[in-house]
Amino acid sequence: MSKEKTWSQRFESALHPAIAGFNASISFDIELIEYDLTGSQAHAKMLAHTGIISPSEGEHLVAGLEQIRQEYRQGKFQPGIDAEDVHFAVERRLIEIVGDVGKKLHTARSRNDQVGTDTRLYLRDQITAIRGQLREFQNVLLDIAEQHVETLIPGYTHLQRAQPLSLAHHLLAYFHMVQRDWERLRDITPRVNISPLGCGALAGTTFPIDRHYTAELLKFDHIYANSLDGVSDRDFIIEFLCAGSLIMVHLSRLAEEIILWSSEEFGFVTLKDNCATGSSIMPQKKNPDVPELVRGKTGRVFGHLQAMLVIMKGLPLAYNKDLQEDKEGLFDGVNTIKGCLQAMTILLREGLEFRTQRLAAAVDEDFSNATDVADYLAGKGVPFREAYNLVGKVVKTSIAAGKLLKDLTLEEWQQLHPAFAEDIYTAISPRQVVAARNSYGGTGFAQVNQAIGAARDQMRE
Repeated sequence: MSKEKTWSQRFESALHPAIAGFNASISFDIELIEYDLTGSQAHAKMLAHTGIISPSEGEHLVAGLEQIRQEYRQGKFQPGIDAEDVHFAVERRLIEIVGDVGKKLHTARSRNDQVGTDTRLYLRDQITAIRGQLREFQNVLLDIAEQHVETLIPGYTHLQRAQPLSLAHHLLAYFHMVQRDWERLRDITPRVNISPLGCGALAGTTFPIDRHYTAELLKFDHIYANSLDGVSDRDFIIEFLCAGSLIMVHLSRLAEEIILWSSEEFGFVTLKDNCATGSSIMPQKKNPDVPELVRGKTGRVFGHLQAMLVIMKGLPLAYNKDLQEDKEGLFDGVNTIKGCLQAMTILLREGLEFRTQRLAAAVDEDFSNATDVADYLAGKGVPFREAYNLVGKVVKTSIAAGKLLKDLTLEEWQQLHPAFAEDIYTAISPRQVVAARNSYGGTGFAQVNQAIGAARDQMRE
């Protein structure tokens, strides 16, 4: 361990080795190195632009920082724990490359505004990447929906058979959930894209810096209007983890359904070998590991959100070392979301197959057409509540007799109510039950086709 007094001659001795390790963040904040280099280059250009350093010094700093970037990409720059954090590691290497002029880089800047800048640059890129993944996931949902507009699937409430649906309609529900996720990330981006660079440790600086200049170089939309807020704000991370948690909620709900659908009890989908695993002792099994892992990893993102809320809830202004704890949760949250989106996209696109014959049989073997019997009577002038109660009795007696509604004879129907006619059989056939629900946003085939077209238009826009 280096005995170097890293930051100030104020200290008489180096940190205890264990405390140095406890204090260091280089093991994880190295993730920010490219952003730290980019932010530092902008800062160096601003120092030269405002005359705080000479143009030549600014050029040397920018070139030295670019050399560090190339060294890192080539695996030649791998700072250890003695560097404490990525910011000091970069500055120390810069001084080795360009000499004493490297010591001027930190003029009019603190690690407090520096790390805030790096984190925002990082998260801005990650949001763009995740939104791209969400679009890819939506495209896969639409591709499958287009293939299954007229494939029927049981619809459930309370996990009990309710009414049959178009499978495409079911998948489009997830399309719209993901659309809200995409929009949420878009909506929080302006609050991520604010520059704290120049806020200093907490109070700004005495140097004549130009914060708007660095913000423009780094493509920030705005700058923080209050230096205390600028260095201590982590709302943008909390907002991202909240939006990320909702992405995981939606992935987890679909994952749960796929797990159910792939079971012998449901048998609605078959998992392909490229997205399933076997048992170590039961050779007949094919396990839905991908959706199970997605369902399990959801809790990790929730946990990172909760951790950030707890970190922030009691912090006095401005910066506190507690804020070092924002990064591991953020990095892991980003990687978890991206990994789960990738895995679920592959699973849907090439890892499962809907068993259309089994689905067709499933919607033909229950009482999910009971509402349509009540609707049939209501259409013939019978008050709906009266029709509802009558159908409830029909279902009860049919169950007792071991029959489905389709098995009742016309005579039996007419004994129940004289309004029944031969067309009752068409009215309660699963395909007609689905096709008839043609209200806006409903599961009727015509509506579903329109919804797919609208979704495609929305994606193009």
